[in-house]
Amino acid sequence: MKCPKCAAGMATVSFAGIDVERCHACHGLWFDALEHEDLRRIDGSERIDDGLSAVGRAFDVDAPLRCPCCAGAMVRMVDTRQSHLWFESCTSCHGVFFDAGEFRDFKDESWLDRLRDLWRGERR
Repeated sequence: MKCPKCAAGMATVSFAGIDVERCHACHGLWFDALEHEDLRRIDGSERIDDGLSAVGRAFDVDAPLRCPCCAGAMVRMVDTRQSHLWFESCTSCHGVFFDAGEFRDFKDESWLDRLRDLWRGERR
């Protein structure tokens, strides 16, 4: 499997019996449908996100992406609980891609996130 952001190879990493793909280069993470939600509820699963947030931000561009599993179109999504957090989702197989650092942020919902979202305007 090739990373949808940087086209480098991806390797399987497992946590609690759930397999996800992690990019060798940019350390983005690919989750099959709903795996990110399953892992969100499991303590310690943020360890699979071993990339630097600064690297993730560098690859967080608004460009057309293709799903690494089915080649379907991917769209940018906003987490409803943390509107500052964007990720990409496949419109066909519903897999999800998080840039490096985004899954840790996804898991770490705090009151500070809610406060930040109140002050931030709508993202476009």
